[in-house]
Amino acid sequence: MSPRHALRRPPRGHWVLLFLVLPVVTTALLFEGWTTHEVDAARSKRPCTRPIPRAADDGRPVLRIAGDRIETAGMPPRTAALTFNGGPDRRWTPRLLDLLRAHDARATFFLYGAKAARHPDLVRRIRAEGHEIGSYTYTGGDLGTASTVRSRLELSLTQTALAGTAGVHTRLLRLPHTTAADTLCGAEWGAARRAAAQGYLLVAVDHKSRRPSEGVIRQYSHTELGHREAQALLGNPRVDKFTTVTAGLGRPTLTTPAPAAERLKGEGLLWAGTLGHAFTRLMAWVLGVAGALGVLRLVLLALFARAHVRRADRIRPGAPRLREVTEPVTVLVPAHNEEAGIVATVRSLLASLYPQLQIVVIDDGSTDGTADLVEAIDDPRVTVVRQPNGGKPKALNTGLGYAEHDIVVMVDADTVFEPDALYRLVQALAHPAVGAVSGNTKVGNRRHLLGRWQHLEYVIGFNLDRRMFEVLECMPTVPGAIGAFRRDALMGIGGVSEDTLAEDTDLTMALWRAGWRVVYEESAVAWTEVPSSIGQLWRQRYRWCYGTLQSMWKHRRALVEMGPAGRFGRRGLTYLLLFQIVLPLFAPVVDVFALYGVFFRDPTQALAVWLGFLAVQLITAGYALRLDGERLRELWALPLQLFVYRQLLYLVVIQSVITALLGTRLRWQRMLRSGTSEQHLLDEATGQRPLTAAK
Repeated sequence: MSPRHALRRPPRGHWVLLFLVLPVVTTALLFEGWTTHEVDAARSKRPCTRPIPRAADDGRPVLRIAGDRIETAGMPPRTAALTFNGGPDRRWTPRLLDLLRAHDARATFFLYGAKAARHPDLVRRIRAEGHEIGSYTYTGGDLGTASTVRSRLELSLTQTALAGTAGVHTRLLRLPHTTAADTLCGAEWGAARRAAAQGYLLVAVDHKSRRPSEGVIRQYSHTELGHREAQALLGNPRVDKFTTVTAGLGRPTLTTPAPAAERLKGEGLLWAGTLGHAFTRLMAWVLGVAGALGVLRLVLLALFARAHVRRADRIRPGAPRLREVTEPVTVLVPAHNEEAGIVATVRSLLASLYPQLQIVVIDDGSTDGTADLVEAIDDPRVTVVRQPNGGKPKALNTGLGYAEHDIVVMVDADTVFEPDALYRLVQALAHPAVGAVSGNTKVGNRRHLLGRWQHLEYVIGFNLDRRMFEVLECMPTVPGAIGAFRRDALMGIGGVSEDTLAEDTDLTMALWRAGWRVVYEESAVAWTEVPSSIGQLWRQRYRWCYGTLQSMWKHRRALVEMGPAGRFGRRGLTYLLLFQIVLPLFAPVVDVFALYGVFFRDPTQALAVWLGFLAVQLITAGYALRLDGERLRELWALPLQLFVYRQLLYLVVIQSVITALLGTRLRWQRMLRSGTSEQHLLDEATGQRPLTAAK
């Protein structure tokens, strides 16, 4: 990215897009659930509590209701009106149409609006071959038990769907869950009256005792059974005429052309229905795959961590103990306005058990007393270099110019080292193929909930990840808080690059591509102060995530390279892309689906799945805490992390991806530090007892 982008503000319009997308997703999901009766269900018919009026119960199947006036009608003798309910069906409706055409017969198809929207070609064929179309409601909901909103939508959406598919409007209605007119009892009679008030002609079927020669209306389903029954009736010699309902009554058809506006509205419904159905099916798969990958990741982390621990004497690629490393070490500490913690950091380094040490503090244009505080420390091993503010990479490169030794350790100015951390960190450099070593970063200020969440993330996510990355030989990041490097390896790749905001990730990837190995030393422990507010955490993770995206794009050619670079690219970059970019992008939609399952599907099943996933996380987290010598009582904060902290990190990924796609470069964003955790940790690190439990 060019420097001219450096001062552009991060984009904000995508938040509007996100908060528009989520309601659309929610609406599509709720509508799909409505059509399947998971939302506002009306599947079953209530038992009748009162009979229908006597005037409607004369055995004739067609009802017209006008206020208190009820008219009934039936088919003439030797005339049968064939009616088919519940289609169209992709398999059986074409067979029914072929059967009717073979007998030169016409029928009335009472269609579901939802199925009509999914199979518009069949609706058009029904209309083109001269058959009559009626409404069987949108989803087949029982209008007697349906809510007022559902009852209204069942009828209106069906009309919209028919207008969009075949350009027609119908005033024929058959209420689901009813057969003969006398089944329109109880609540169904009220639904029948409301439908009649909208201009519908209600069509039931004749009693089964009526003979075909007397004239009947018979109903069949769009199934194999319906096909066989219709075929039997069509071959009955006692019937002279097979026709539609309105033709049998001698009336003009009630299936008429729909207005242009209704057709346009119907076409919109078809598109919305098609996209919504496809989207919900896709996201159901995504939810399953995401859940499976999430569990798989946790299991693999635990398995690889176990493999990492069981390696005898830490004999692993790039880290056998060939000799003890005691060469002098240069420690670079870049600092910008770090007066709150810089003294604690330098004192912890001076208290190190490592014998030969040079500490270079690079004051990067601080406006506070950072440099003065370090200069006040009376120790010849400490050098202070002042420079105008240029950013962390430039400060580190300045420090490299002052480095007197071949082993360089880079340290953040908010980090407190345990006394043996430097010694343990550099031992892996005994192997000549190792170019860098990652240490183990721990959270110091973990007394509050946000700090505990970050503590769990560091132990579970970061440190378990690093164990897996070492086994797979694809460590993507040596953290800026604690990392050791060969000076010649750093100079060989041109020092620390300023191309990205995640200079530590960029540097690590460049070392892999230069042929060096990168390993992890979990016993080299440094303590750091993490953000203590949501705003600070957001800015920090936004920079990390955006910088990681920049680094991945910069080093994308590692995917096709050979040797250590290729192994890193195909394993490390693929892992980062899948688990740290792609899956978080789907997380908000997955959460919406999970909530939908709790409220509208089977809450017991949804809760069981969530508890199962939580159990796997707790087991993995407990194992990670045990490996790091941490107390298991911290696990109480993990379930709460799933409801707030996880969503925040997912939103960070979304904003970072949009920022990267728009080509915007972020400014450096530093964290405001209190320094309380550094002083507390310094007291412990330089005291008699170690900070971590013995392993």
